[in-house]
Amino acid sequence: MKKLKVRPKAVIFDLDGVIVDSMPYHFIAWYEALRPWGVRISCFEVYAQEGERWQETLKGLLKRNRIKPERKVLEAIFAARQKIFKRYFKRFIFRGAYELLRDLKKQGFLLGLVTGSPMEEVRKILPAGVLKLFAATVAGNQVKKGKPHPEPYLKAAAGLGLAPRDCLVIENAPFGITSARQAGMPCIAVSTSLPKEYLAGADFTIENLGQIQGLIPL
Repeated sequence: MKKLKVRPKAVIFDLDGVIVDSMPYHFIAWYEALRPWGVRISCFEVYAQEGERWQETLKGLLKRNRIKPERKVLEAIFAARQKIFKRYFKRFIFRGAYELLRDLKKQGFLLGLVTGSPMEEVRKILPAGVLKLFAATVAGNQVKKGKPHPEPYLKAAAGLGLAPRDCLVIENAPFGITSARQAGMPCIAVSTSLPKEYLAGADFTIENLGQIQGLIPL
């Protein structure tokens, strides 16, 4: 199996669809929140834009349905979406995720977390014992420009005190891959949400987290 050419100093993870199997719940929440407005969305629409700040995702969905994305409308729909997500969400950490994070930290890697979700939601989704493993966390409400812009990953690298080239990113969606690559970071994509053909921008595409360590030089 081919490996990365250079051993990174840090591994930065996306959250939804990488560490936590939460994407089906995000879809349900958006679908139910938008239905009263006459907007119908597909699972693919939500998965393909995963990682983007919720404001941008919602604006795009409304515009495509000829609804003016006024602030009051955005806030009302998002508030409904949050309630629905809270009602349905069942925490499920991907098999091997905690062990992978723990092992990487023991091996001397710094760990980072970059997500389009607000920090308040991150704290609800991730157990405190997992969240504390990350030396730097960047949430969607902590950046001016979300994925696919490179700002989230550049901010994470700065928080870790490292150059972007020293950070490896683990992603599961096109916007996240673009964000990482534009930040100058190598990227491994996990096909947990989308088929491999949608993840072609990554350096490597794998099926599960258990394959990650085999790609990192010793």
